[in-house]
Amino acid sequence: MEQISIEKLFFFIDSIKNVFSVFFSMGRRAKRTKVFYLISLLPVAMATLIKVTRMFSERSDIDGIYIFSNMIVVFYLQFLILILSLFFGISVCSEELEGKTLTYLTTRPVSKSAIVLGKYGAYTSLIILMTAAGLVFSFLILNANRFLKFSIYKTLLRDAVVLSLGLICYTAFFTFIGIVLKRSIMFGLIFSFGWESVIQYFPGSTQRFSIVHYLKSLLPGQTGGRFSFLLFRLEPSSPAFALFMLFLIAVVFLGLACLLFSLREYIIED
Repeated sequence: MEQISIEKLFFFIDSIKNVFSVFFSMGRRAKRTKVFYLISLLPVAMATLIKVTRMFSERSDIDGIYIFSNMIVVFYLQFLILILSLFFGISVCSEELEGKTLTYLTTRPVSKSAIVLGKYGAYTSLIILMTAAGLVFSFLILNANRFLKFSIYKTLLRDAVVLSLGLICYTAFFTFIGIVLKRSIMFGLIFSFGWESVIQYFPGSTQRFSIVHYLKSLLPGQTGGRFSFLLFRLEPSSPAFALFMLFLIAVVFLGLACLLFSLREYIIED
């Protein structure tokens, strides 16, 4: 009995790996991915423009790290990771329904949970790589005169980790939403640029009902500065609690997505 359970577990893990491999390869070559990759390079264009402007400006005393943390990372946190997570997370299920390929997938000797986990892993990996590429290029452009000062790279590493955690959580949430709701894109946009953009500035414990609160809690506090609005009214949770909540959010919504996708019967209309 125990041997059968172990074999089922290994088969399940292998199924996830196979689904991951297929959809990571397909996703990497998809036209949609190329479009979003170009969008993810917008911060690089911003960084280049800022760098050129500073070169010809009388005031070039603003530190590159400061601009990176207070403009580039803000753009990622408030806009880009939400857009990437929304469209890739929702497509885990919706693209199979719209493309009428769900029947083919579910008739293979692969569980529905493995399909969800494999596709989620593939798409999350893709958008993390997209984000990391733009983040690194932006950082290097803004700090071109300090390449050999290795202490500055801890800022890049910290911000990359925080944004990756955000992508993991948001994609898990939107994967769940894509399975539950038909008009998931509309709900996702309202959630991203309504709820998440507003509730984070509410005083007290209310702001803890947003994912972005826990991401901001992992960033260093700032006092003043022209771009410090990101942490305005932030009453941060402890880093340990923030990490726990981000892990919990991702696991809960991904688990619910697997459960609902496994139980629901989809009718593919011609």
